[in-house]
Amino acid sequence: MTDQGTHTVLHVGGASPYDVVVGRALADRLPGILGEAVQRVAFLHAAELTELAEPVLRVLREHYDVLALGLPSGEATKAAEVANECWDALGEAGFTRSDAVVTFGGGATTDLGGFVAATWLRGVRVVHVPTTLLAMVDAAVGGKTGINTGAGKNLVGSFHEPAGVLVDLDTLLTLPREELVAGMGEVVKCGFIADPVILDLVEKDPDAATDPHGPVLPELVERAIRVKIDVVVADLKETGGSDGHPGREVLNYGHTMAHAIERAERYSMRHGEAVAIGCCYVAELARLAGHLDDATAARHATAFGAVGLPTTYSGAGFDDLLAAMRVDKKSRGNTLRFVVLDEVAKPVVLTGPSEEHLRAAYDVMAGGAA
Repeated sequence: MTDQGTHTVLHVGGASPYDVVVGRALADRLPGILGEAVQRVAFLHAAELTELAEPVLRVLREHYDVLALGLPSGEATKAAEVANECWDALGEAGFTRSDAVVTFGGGATTDLGGFVAATWLRGVRVVHVPTTLLAMVDAAVGGKTGINTGAGKNLVGSFHEPAGVLVDLDTLLTLPREELVAGMGEVVKCGFIADPVILDLVEKDPDAATDPHGPVLPELVERAIRVKIDVVVADLKETGGSDGHPGREVLNYGHTMAHAIERAERYSMRHGEAVAIGCCYVAELARLAGHLDDATAARHATAFGAVGLPTTYSGAGFDDLLAAMRVDKKSRGNTLRFVVLDEVAKPVVLTGPSEEHLRAAYDVMAGGAA
């Protein structure tokens, strides 16, 4: 971590190193990241953020020919037809391998824009400018891109690391409260899997943890990004960790159930909300399987609930959710895999839990009591 005035630079090492810059008013840093060889930039942005995007667009237009492409809102943008429209636009504009993509928006925009960059001419430079807390700590870092299909979420995608990420905290000042709270789902998750200080900060003062004007939220953002960087650098393509650590798969803590819930809700539930519920579910599953003590399992509902996130769900039946979990990316054949905790910051993989435990954990999730 390197402090440069009001900016913090978090370096991502590995075969394709890049920096994540956390600060305010960062648009002027874009040309330095994109480089002099770039002539054209496709600016893929959430259509409803046109006004918020103006400072970034202004800087880009001073240096490049800019093709601005507005995208649908939310998960609707992560569709094959939207990607195809972007490819057609790049082709008509004559984009070459030396040109670049800049994304501006939440996690869905980042996922779709990264996928377009990864697949156009087998890969062009991309810089992410995430505008939601969720995208800042999750989608924008790590190089995962993807779109959804009728079979599930993120089943089509590619690894494509960005040339850089600009985390402009000023965008959180205009973020709707419910979106900011939803983003805390991934932040608190990082506390459980790797950084207990995150949990301490959240539990000590939940209001400060969700205040975009104060000093606590920026610290939480940096800590959560650092967790993801450390995991990704050690295991870029989710091939596995060492010494029993799940590797990059640890970032999917709570996500097997979360993705099943999102599918059941036809992606109308915010991702961070589903993650909070999924983490509470898998904590109970770990408790039933003898991995996690009662107090730490219960702490999940306390920590997520403290910032206003949901911790229970009964909108779909067990059998439907189980079927959805079986097509999750982390499954092996018909065998379910879950990242669970032995204790805070001690993750392991639980393979093939019994249906009895899966159902009992669902009953707690649906009813909210052990």
